[in-house]
Amino acid sequence: MAMRLEGDYDYVIVGAGTAGCILANRLSDRPDRRVLLLEAGGGDDWIWLHIPVGYIFAIGDPRCDWMFRTQDEPGLNSRSIAYPRGKVVGGSSTINAMICMRGQAADYDGWRALGLPGWGWSDVLPAFRRLEDHFLGSSEHHGAGGGWRVEAPRIAWRVLDAVRQAAIELGLPALDDFNCGDNEGVSYFHVNQKRGRRWSSARGFLKPALARSNLRLEPQAQVECLIIDNGRACGVQFRRDGSQFEARARGEVILCAGAIGSPHILSLSGIGRHQWLAALGIATVLDLPGVGSNLQDHLQLRAIYRVSNVRTLNTSYHSLAARTWMGIDYALRRRGPLTMAPSQLGIFMRSDPTQARANLQFHVQPMSLDKFGDPLHTFPAITVSACNLRPSSRGTVRPASPDPLAAPLIAPNYLSTLQDRVVAADAIRATRRLMGQPAVRGFAPVEYRPGPDVGDDTPSLVHAAGDIGTTIFHPVGTAKMGPAADTNAVVDARLRVHGIEHLRVVDASVMPTITSGNTNTPTAMIAEKGAKMVLEDFY
Repeated sequence: MAMRLEGDYDYVIVGAGTAGCILANRLSDRPDRRVLLLEAGGGDDWIWLHIPVGYIFAIGDPRCDWMFRTQDEPGLNSRSIAYPRGKVVGGSSTINAMICMRGQAADYDGWRALGLPGWGWSDVLPAFRRLEDHFLGSSEHHGAGGGWRVEAPRIAWRVLDAVRQAAIELGLPALDDFNCGDNEGVSYFHVNQKRGRRWSSARGFLKPALARSNLRLEPQAQVECLIIDNGRACGVQFRRDGSQFEARARGEVILCAGAIGSPHILSLSGIGRHQWLAALGIATVLDLPGVGSNLQDHLQLRAIYRVSNVRTLNTSYHSLAARTWMGIDYALRRRGPLTMAPSQLGIFMRSDPTQARANLQFHVQPMSLDKFGDPLHTFPAITVSACNLRPSSRGTVRPASPDPLAAPLIAPNYLSTLQDRVVAADAIRATRRLMGQPAVRGFAPVEYRPGPDVGDDTPSLVHAAGDIGTTIFHPVGTAKMGPAADTNAVVDARLRVHGIEHLRVVDASVMPTITSGNTNTPTAMIAEKGAKMVLEDFY
């Protein structure tokens, strides 16, 4: 029998990731509201979670990564790939790319057109601004003084400057800021860092609030299921150190476990697609078929080019003297390669002239490796990753077992539509055009992956995309927002679960369609708006 966690709480928040940390901060700012925050992972006290380049070590380490894998993916030539998700205070904001990217204004106007009032660009921009402490200062587009620190990168690479010029030679505009509503063009990414250190949601929002007597954080607490009583969520059951506990909420239970965790918890609680639940012997509390459906992700096609006559991180990493200088530079100035986000240069463009707006994003890195967790290549090279910003393929997240400790089945269903396969082929062609521009010829780029033996015809390029494609860590949509008439919707426009009282989902899983860029900052915005809704709707 589960032991009752002492204390009375108005809100129980499940997941201390990007969204959960912001919610905990905003809700506990009301001294009359008691907040319990449960996190399955541990604290963020490992040094590599704070030095930006530490993502290389954090991704794939079970102390901070759930270590998920996908099912064998037909579109990836039957490969299963690693699917990293943060299992640590701060969640994926503690191990991610640190790239601050809102997407495009049309993304949010598209949400509003789906019957979701309050989610258009003009509606979400104030929330983005409230969050920010931007190095450019307060303006029409940015905010200052918030917990979400945004800075310019603290390192430059000559090879990336050349690729930037190559994009301009392709006809793309040079931008100073991707986050003003239209990101078509080329620029260096702004990053969630502060003076050369990673700035996670935990650092920006949770830790300043932990001194409040009305906020309690419980790490190493893996939620197994919701407690539902007569159609009302009244608490959660969780496991810690082999023992079961339950915690009760007088107000709301709020799932912030992410696009994988939130639908998994809903399903284990009997809220989901009846056929899936019945097959596992899980009693259906509410047949809600959208739970775990509508999975969307950005598939990155990681093209690699050998280069000459220029420095890249590959060669520096394999030099003891260079690595020593990196450490000294970071210790003395908080600059240099140790401050690097995984990608520094961004390019947004259209895969073909018929596209109404930019639908490809390039992440360009002055380094290369076969996959995360592997060592950098010993030869000088850069990675030029292209991804389809608005894929039409849809995947699923479903429980593998009624055992809450069993990892869910993740099937992104990449490249399952003709449209996505055409865009993938066009993306590789666009990469080749980019790397053939005069600005980069002095570095004699040679295609290493997918390789010069891969033809330029669509079938060859689609097969190559299946070989080099992998997640760029942007799963969303598995508990999508939508009006009650949408049979695939899980939550309404105020993030309340359809058919269950006092239960909300506030994380990336509620996005009805994926945003056109990195998804961490949009998730923070969802939390900022969601916290305001929770306080307005207090029972």
